[in-house]
Parts: sequence; structure tokens; C-alpha cells
Amino acid sequence: MRKTFWRYCGVLVVLGAAVGLAVPQTTQSPPRAWTWGQVKDRLELNNPTLLAGKLNLGELQAGEITAHLRPNPNLGLLSDQIAPFSVGQPHGALAYLLPSATVSYLHERAHKRELRTESAKKATAIGVSQQDDLERELLFNLRSAFVQTLQAKAVLQVSKENLEYYDHVLKISRDRFEAGDIAQIDLDRLELQRVQYESDVQTAAVDLRTAKIQMLMLLNDRTPIEEFDLVGVFDFNDQVEALDAYRQIALDTRPDLRAAVQAVDKAHTDYKLAVANGSTDPTITFDIGRNPPIDVYFGFGVDFPLRIFDRNQGEKLRTQIDITRNERLRDGAQAQVFSDVDSAYATLNSNLILLRPYKRKYLAQAVRVRDTVFFSYQHGGASLLDFINAESEYRTVELSYVNLVGSYLTAAAQLNQAVGREVMQ
Repeated sequence: MRKTFWRYCGVLVVLGAAVGLAVPQTTQSPPRAWTWGQVKDRLELNNPTLLAGKLNLGELQAGEITAHLRPNPNLGLLSDQIAPFSVGQPHGALAYLLPSATVSYLHERAHKRELRTESAKKATAIGVSQQDDLERELLFNLRSAFVQTLQAKAVLQVSKENLEYYDHVLKISRDRFEAGDIAQIDLDRLELQRVQYESDVQTAAVDLRTAKIQMLMLLNDRTPIEEFDLVGVFDFNDQVEALDAYRQIALDTRPDLRAAVQAVDKAHTDYKLAVANGSTDPTITFDIGRNPPIDVYFGFGVDFPLRIFDRNQGEKLRTQIDITRNERLRDGAQAQVFSDVDSAYATLNSNLILLRPYKRKYLAQAVRVRDTVFFSYQHGGASLLDFINAESEYRTVELSYVNLVGSYLTAAAQLNQAVGREVMQ
């Protein structure tokens, strides 16, 4: 039996190895590329801060239910004149028991319940606007991280292309050195210059990884960095509307300004509620009882609190002051809207002023100067210092252009945030 068992195990091992060899080896799939629309949808579904804000809206809606509730009636039961130690009574100790029941209800006057409900609903509306404003802020952070990722990818691509081109230059220079066309010191200086291009590549790679980490944090995603990528247009749009158009859109759209206007409206309702709470609410009572031996009686009663000292004066004054305070906050919010739009618009225009000549002539000039100087240096018509300077200037122009496009896209995201919706793609 033991030999049979080990022979059976050996057959299983051989079969398992054969199956393992028969299974094709899977290759690592390329990283998934997310678009801006997909990233934005992911933020709304997964961001913990946004999800917590939605729960806060649920709490405010529950407060509407509480505000709309009526007062509960009160039930009182009474059994009076119990004489358990009386002796000689013809019908026992409970013969003359006086049971009674009383029901009372507080009647709210001056539309208190309706005003409470209205105030709670307006508080919910303010919460909705504040949730929209929170989403606006998070979308700006997400858009900035998205732009930083695209910018880091573009810088990394330019840095790799510069390094590849420089390696081509080094190869030609080594051939010239072996042919005795240039000195050892010139070749050494060229090889030392390569360190700067290697540093650019490594810095861009770290910046790209950091930007991806920031994106994944905002999305609350645990995808490995190597499997996460973004895709989008990394360029600028020369068409910009007039400043007044963006100002008007912001006045109509900004959720924080809408919340400030709603707070003023709610303050007026709260003042009306404070005045209503200063009115007198009667308590209506109905009672029924038995008067032995068989008499049954009932009665009605109304209680009025005497509002001599407390007429809710403090709340009336506080809510009246709160109206003025919220009006000042609304004016401040409106001024902040204009300031945000004007600042973002000025930054956007400043980047456009710099980007237009770059795209129109500076990029082409930098390539032409570099190639011309390199050709001259290769044929002995330019010095090594001229070539290094031309290569450095080309590298500076290329990186400056990429960084300017990133600044433009960040300013566009800032303008979207200031306006309250996406007006710049």
C-alpha cells in the first residue's frame, strides 16, 4: 500500500508539472489610462470627504422630520380616596374609590410648527449648497493633481528625448575622438554635461510618481502606481471670453455665494420663528372620572402660561442681529467671487501672453539654433562652448514651454473653480 501511495503521488507531480508547462505565461498588462471624465466620476463615488458630506445631508433631512412633528398629548391616570384601613364600611375599602383619567395637549399657535419646518428645509438647502461647494474645492484639487500628472509626463518625455539626443551627440563625439578630430578634454566635458540630462529624467520620474500618489489619495484608490496612468490633452486654448461673462457665470453658479444668499433667507425665517415662540400656547385638557357609586363625569380645561417676564426677547434680538450678520457675509462672499474670478483670469491671460510666442517662433528657433550650432561644431565651425550653450538653451526653452502649459492648465482649473463650473477644458 505504501509503495502504491508514493507511486500515485509521483504521477500527480508529473501531471501537475505538465499542466504548468502547458499553461501560457501571462504578460503584464499595460497600465490603465484614466480620462478626466472617468477620474471626476471616481471622485464623486469614492472620495471619503464627499461621502461624509452626503451623510450630513441625510442628517439635515432627518431634522426636517423632527421639526415637522406635533407635540405629544399627555395622559394622566388618578385613583383617589383609597382607604385600605377603614373598618366597618358596608361595601369594603374601595367602595368610594374615585378613579379619573386626564388627557392634555399643547396647541401651538402663530404657525410655530410650519416655521420650524420651513427653517429646517432651508437649513437642508444650505447644506446642499455647501456640499456643492465642497465638491467644487475637491474638483479643483483633483484637476490640479491631474494637470501635474500630465505635466510630469510631458517633462519626463522631453527629458528622455533630450537625453536620447545627447547620447547621439556623444556617440558622434566619441567617433570624432577616435578619429583624432577632437581632444580628450572636449569629450570629457561633453560626457560630464550628460549628468544634467540624467538628473532631469530622474526628477521628472519622481514628480510623476508623486502626482499619481496625490491623485490616488483623492480618489481613495489602492491601485499600484505602476498600474495607474492618466491621459488627456496637454495644450492650451487661445480662445478666452471676456471677463464680464465669467463674472456673471460665477454670480449665477458659485455654490458658496448661493449658500450665503440662502443663509440670509433662513435668518429671516428664524426671526419669524423667534417672534412666534414669544406667543402664548394654551394647553387643552379633557378629563373623565367616576363618582361612586355610579356617577360618571367629564370636564374640560384650558391653561394659559402668563408670558410676563419671558417673552423670548433674547432670541428675537439675536435672530434680528443674525439677519444683518448674514447680509454682511453675503456681501463678503460676492466680493470674494469677483476677486477669485479676476485673479484667475489675470493669471490665465498672463500665461497666454507667454505661450503664444513660444508656440509661434521660440520652439522652432531653439531647434534651429541647436541643430545649426551642432552641425557647425561637428564640422569644426563652432567651438565646444557654443554647442553646449546652444544645447542648454534648447533644453531651457523646451522645459519652460512645458511648464508654461502646465501653469496655463492650472490657471484654467483655477478659473473653473472661481466660476463654479467648467468653462475651460
